[in-house]
Amino acid sequence: MTLETSNLLSFLQPVTIGSLPGLDTLFSTQGIMVMLLAAYAGAMWMFLTSAPKVYTIMVSDVELARRLYEGMLELPAADVPLHYYYNYEQSLGTAVVDPLYMSPGIGRSTMGTQAAPDGLWYQLKKNTQVHVISGASLGEKNRQRHVCFDRACLEQVLLRVQMRGLKHKIRREKPLNFLVKDYDGNVIEMSEVSN
Repeated sequence: MTLETSNLLSFLQPVTIGSLPGLDTLFSTQGIMVMLLAAYAGAMWMFLTSAPKVYTIMVSDVELARRLYEGMLELPAADVPLHYYYNYEQSLGTAVVDPLYMSPGIGRSTMGTQAAPDGLWYQLKKNTQVHVISGASLGEKNRQRHVCFDRACLEQVLLRVQMRGLKHKIRREKPLNFLVKDYDGNVIEMSEVSN
């Protein structure tokens, strides 16, 4: 096999970006911007898919809820997820809350004005958290109420109640409504709010 010297010399010449087809457009200003946008989209996708699922439960007494979730249900405390640091929940969720479930002292002007997300945070499952906030009104017979918009959350709480052998009574399946008795004899109503 013989090689011509002109082919050999062209093979040994240095490669530049301009000599490779398509690379000059890839490293142009537009190409770099497209690569940066793709990297940003990938980073956002990774962040959002790794964020925990958060269920919110509104309660009529936060301290009573703390004793229930930490003491009786033995839920471990959880860190506040990063996407909740900027009042994400307050800006999205409370605009559709029915005033029937809100306490008389909470008005629209006070919602979302806190500097940091308040309430209690618990780890319900591996990538699932419960955010307990005040705001539910007392139920019938001045019964403490825990109100949730997500059936899956209340099913997990009910499963935890049953696993711990706590006194409870299922009042209704759809929407889910059950009663739990705590160590102090308080009856807590857990209610799913159906949309």
